[in-house]
Amino acid sequence: MRVAVAGGTGAVGRHVVDVLRERGHEAVVLARSAGVDLVTGRDLDLGGVDAVVDVTSVSTQKQAEAESFFGAVTGHLLEAGKASGVGHHVVLSIVGIDDAPTGYYRGKVLQERLVEEGGVPWTILRATQFHEFAAQILAALRVGPLHPVPVMRNEPVAAREVAEHLADRVEKGPAGRVPDLGGPREERMADMARAYLRHTGRRGFVLPVPVPGAGGRAMRDGTLVTGAGAVHGRQTYAEWLAAQPR
Repeated sequence: MRVAVAGGTGAVGRHVVDVLRERGHEAVVLARSAGVDLVTGRDLDLGGVDAVVDVTSVSTQKQAEAESFFGAVTGHLLEAGKASGVGHHVVLSIVGIDDAPTGYYRGKVLQERLVEEGGVPWTILRATQFHEFAAQILAALRVGPLHPVPVMRNEPVAAREVAEHLADRVEKGPAGRVPDLGGPREERMADMARAYLRHTGRRGFVLPVPVPGAGGRAMRDGTLVTGAGAVHGRQTYAEWLAAQPR
């Protein structure tokens, strides 16, 4: 099967490419580094592609920017998919986005709606945050020796396992909205951040901070973790962290 992976160089995308190739499929990377601009549609060609996996992302929390990005990328992928006869459009989304009113999640809600109405048979898999999330927060938020991190119920899942589930969905064919995917257990973000600092030998004090507003409440009340009917990965955060370089 020839599968185009939009965002195929990212945190999950590179794993999707690896898993597909390990299973004998032809994986085509769609990314700027591969000469394709998904935001403008420049040089996007899906000729001969059987399925598309969209794992694109953008670094913003502003609703207008997120909606502009996901609207453009999704629109171009669907348009090219219809023109080339693509039979399956697979999207990775995020658990809880309907009830977490942040700008980025509004962009993901728009993405899902466009796919559902886009005319290409589709599958949407929602997953929780990845094990890498704590390190990303530590890198983004620091005030001297302090590392403020949000008070958050988190259910981290391995990016590789997310990729395996996406590859499974490609092989099974269009299925609409499928059960959510989460990690094997809940973790507190502050505990994850402290463990990462210890593992890497970095100094600093982790300060849990309740984020105000509806978005912060969604972090604390379980909106962003899976519920009944979800499936779960195997690798815990501790196991993932132990395998990371120091």
